[in-house]
Parts: sequence; structure tokens; C-alpha cells
Amino acid sequence: MNVLNVGKSALTVAQLGIATTGHNIANASTPGYNRQSIVQKAAAAQSFGNGYLGQGAEVGTIVRSYDDVLAKQVINTTSNQSSSSVYLQGINEVNSLLSDDKAGVSAVMTEFFRSVSAAAANPSDIATRQTVISNAQSLVSRFTAVNSRLDEMRSNINTQVSTSVATINSYASSIADLNEKIKQAFSSTGNPPNDLMDQRDLLVTKISEQIKTTVLPQSDNTYNVSIGNGIPIVLGNQSQDLYAVPNDTDSSRLEVGYGASGSPKPISGSLTGGALGGALQFRDETLDTVQNQLGQLAITFATAFNNQHKQGTDLTGAVGQNLFNIAGPVAISNRNNTDQSKQASVAITDPSLLTSSNYTLEYVNGQYNITRQNDKYVWSNVTLPFNQDGITINTNTSSPTNGDSYLIKPTQYAASGLTLAVTDVEKLALADNPSKGESDNTNALKLANLQNQNFVRVNASSTNRTFAQAYALTTSAVGIKANQMSIMNQADKTALDDATSAMQSQSGVNLDEEAANLLRYQQAYQAAGKMMQIASNMFDTLLSLGK
Repeated sequence: MNVLNVGKSALTVAQLGIATTGHNIANASTPGYNRQSIVQKAAAAQSFGNGYLGQGAEVGTIVRSYDDVLAKQVINTTSNQSSSSVYLQGINEVNSLLSDDKAGVSAVMTEFFRSVSAAAANPSDIATRQTVISNAQSLVSRFTAVNSRLDEMRSNINTQVSTSVATINSYASSIADLNEKIKQAFSSTGNPPNDLMDQRDLLVTKISEQIKTTVLPQSDNTYNVSIGNGIPIVLGNQSQDLYAVPNDTDSSRLEVGYGASGSPKPISGSLTGGALGGALQFRDETLDTVQNQLGQLAITFATAFNNQHKQGTDLTGAVGQNLFNIAGPVAISNRNNTDQSKQASVAITDPSLLTSSNYTLEYVNGQYNITRQNDKYVWSNVTLPFNQDGITINTNTSSPTNGDSYLIKPTQYAASGLTLAVTDVEKLALADNPSKGESDNTNALKLANLQNQNFVRVNASSTNRTFAQAYALTTSAVGIKANQMSIMNQADKTALDDATSAMQSQSGVNLDEEAANLLRYQQAYQAAGKMMQIASNMFDTLLSLGK
């Protein structure tokens, strides 16, 4: 009977080998699947008088080919590639918008000043004056159009935040459920539920496509999963939701919130990597900067032109008025301020000193502090009203509350709020004040010369630049960053491809290898069957001898 038992064990091992190989073949194209194999060992031998006689073979367990180090590399490179890809897509769009003659501001502004120069050469010509008005309207429309496109990008990032948050929450909940199932499977059988573990690892990779992800395996075979700088979203069989919440000082700007559902705290500043991290980084580093610089250019240009225009007289002999309407700066109260009736205010006093930065006004421990956001420069213990960088900041209260804060946006909305104040060609003040007649072009020459003067402060420490130079510097900075992101994205793609290839070589299904395994197990199965046939014949012979 021992021979029959040995043959039976060999048949069982071969059957499991064939089934496992077939499972591999069936899942060769299944995302996240790791190749499985049987762990075969000799059955415990039995002692006879003349030695230990083998009892055949058995399968100890079925394992998957999985390498923690390679898996972490795939998770990290997936996060990096997804982040740089989203950033690159956004900045390429901004780069095209700014540098395209048909979409950007530079060419239209040049054409506007060209028409002013033409009017200076023939100030009494109505058609030439009409061209100035038309080009002024075109310039206003271009500022508005570029800013509107930037606003659309900002709205798309809000959509990205909402979508990513919902996706991460769904994956985190599924991982928590799988944690419980995997834990129970190990407890009840002692063997790994390989397919469930593959599903869990795939979900972790999916989360890393959205945000930087860290996995901490636990002793009970569950995963703890965190994002960003160690923010846990899965602990055992429990998951923690994220929330898309309005920014505390800008309700149109969505952030990622974490914590109690009724009062989640913004954590966007702690998040990097993945599509979500890339979108947030693009908004903070590029989109905000470009939109503020566009607004700064609109303010400095329109103010300079208005000021000079009011130094002349029009065809009727009247003193020139503002040619452009300029949107004012904005001060926004933090929604967590105790008393919302306590407001901050901001006014532009000198556009030539204006930066493209936002500012934060905070009242902490009995004093006001102001932070310039683009370089994090802090003025401590300031006295209000505060005058710096061409703006004046003040509040309407003499009894501030500790912790109150305000966001100051001097330039962000200026490009969208720029409008034409004068449409009557006779109201163009091209003559000197007092007027010397219709042919006087004194003020027109001064207006045309504005394009050669340094009105725009590029940053806190540099000298001022002309309108064209300032716009060119913005466009150049975006172009350089776009090129850097392109190089980074290509490097991230290569790193991801290499990590994926290494993982596949270790864990992926090779159909040629599986075909060879299938043949090997088939031959083993046939041999085991032949062994049992021989054993059966031997047993029949012994029985016949007994008769």
C-alpha cells in the first residue's frame, strides 16, 4: 500500500502544480497579478526495521513571487511620474498661452503702442485715433482672455482635487476591507491568500498614482498606508477619508482636508507626488505666480498710461481722463476669524514698487506680522497702517482677536477687471495741457514713450523693467520651468519603466516558462499514474498468489 500512497501523493502534487500553472497562464495579463508557485516538499518518512522509507511528496503552500523592495520602487516611481506628468501638462499650456503671438499679451501691447506712435504722427486724424481705441480694447480683451484661461486651469485643479480625493477614499476603503480578509485568511489557514494580496498591492499602486504613498506592513499581515508626510489613511481594517474643502481665505480654491468630517483641517501643504500633488504644486509654483504677474503688468501699464493721459487735453480742449478702469486689490478674511466684521483693507499707492506677491496679515500674541508670500519675508510687530511694496494695509478694528489672519491679494484679479474707460476718439488726450490745438502731439509722444520706461518691479530685490521686458521675463521663466519639467518627466518615465521591468522579471508571468512548467507537471502526473498502475498490478499479483 505504501507504493500506492506515494503514487497518490505524486498525483496530488502534480495536479496542484498544473492548477497553479494554469492560474498563472489565465492571469498573465491581469493588472497587479504576481506569479504563483507551489512549495513542494518530501512527506515525512516512516521508519522500518531496515531504515526510513519515504512517503512521497506534498505541497507545503502556494506562494507568490513578490519583492518588497521592488514593489516600493514601483510605488515611488509611479508617484513621481504621475506628478511630473500633471505638472508638465499644466505648465506647457501656460507656456503656450504666454508665448503665442495670437494668444499672449506681448504682441497686442506692441501693436497698441505702435498705434499710439501713429497717432502722435497725425494727432488730428480721426481714423488713427480710432485705431488707438480699437487696439486699447484689443489689449484689454487679451488681458481678460489670458486671465480667463488661467482661471479655467484653476477650476480644473479644483476638479482634480475633488476627483483625486474621491478616488483615494475609495481605494483606501477597499484596502481596509482587504486587510481584514487577508488577516482572517492567515488566521484560519496559515497560508497566504495570494490573489487578495495582489489586489491590495494593486490598490496601493493606484493610490500612488494620485499621491505620494507609504506602506507599512504589520505583524498581522495587514497594511498601514499613509500619504504625504506620514498622514495615515489606512490603519488595519479602518480607513480615514480625505475631503475637498474650500481654502480658509479663498473659497474658490479647493484644498485637501483631513480629520473630523465636520471640521477637516487643510493638509495640501503636506502633500506631494501623484496627480494630486502635481496639480497642487503646479498651482502654487506656477499658476498663482503667472496670474499675479499678469495682474501686476495690467496695473502698472494701465496706471502709467492713465497718469500720463491725464496730463494732456483732448480734441474738445478738456483735460484727459483715465483711459482704463483698473480693478482694485483684495483683502480676504480667514473664515476661522472669530469676528468677521473685523476686516482688512489694502490700497495700491505706488505701482512701480508693487510686487506680484500675495501677503498674509496675522495678529499673534499682541502684534501684527505681515508675510510676503513669494519669498517668505516677514515684517514683525508692525504698526498699521502698513506701507511697503507700493501698498498700504490696514484693518477696521482697534481691538483685534488673537489668531485673526487675512490674505492680501494686490494683483491677482487686476487682469480680469481691466476695462476700457474711454471709447470716444475725441476724448483721447494727445495734446499738451493747456492745448495747443488739434495738431499738438506733445502728450501723444509721452504716451508712446511709456513703453520704454521701467515701471514694473520684477521682484523684491531687482531693478524695474519695461512692460515688454517684464512680460518676456515671465514667459522666459515659464519656458525654462517647462523645459525642466520635461526633462524631469522623461527621467521619471525611465525610472518607472525600469522599476516595472525589474518587478515584472521577478513577479510577472512568463508564458514560455509556464508552458515548460505545464509540460513538466504533465509528465510528473503521467509518471505518477504509471506508478499507481504498476502498484495496482503488483497488488493484484500478490492477491492471485494467495489463491
